[in-house]
Amino acid sequence: MDFIREDDGQNGVIKALNEEIQVGELTYTWSGSKRIIIDHTEVYQPHEGRGIGTKLVGAAVEFARENDIRILPLCSFARKVIENDMSARDLLFVPGVTPS
Repeated sequence: MDFIREDDGQNGVIKALNEEIQVGELTYTWSGSKRIIIDHTEVYQPHEGRGIGTKLVGAAVEFARENDIRILPLCSFARKVIENDMSARDLLFVPGVTPS
């Protein structure tokens, strides 16, 4: 499984590719220079149920960690994955809360 990130500075997508065929994607929007809003995660049929969505969120977390970016997961699936991953919780951005 390969993950390809495309970004135009306002919006981005991380595509999951299996043998060069796109099987899913995660989309996000920039909110400033150090925050992204994950708005959608989708795995295409018949590739559902194989953990690809979780891996897409993991790719977004890795990108955020490498670039000191915070994540606001509006996508309920992405939110659940990040909240359940203790090593990723520090990347969460909560509007109105100043990080310590």
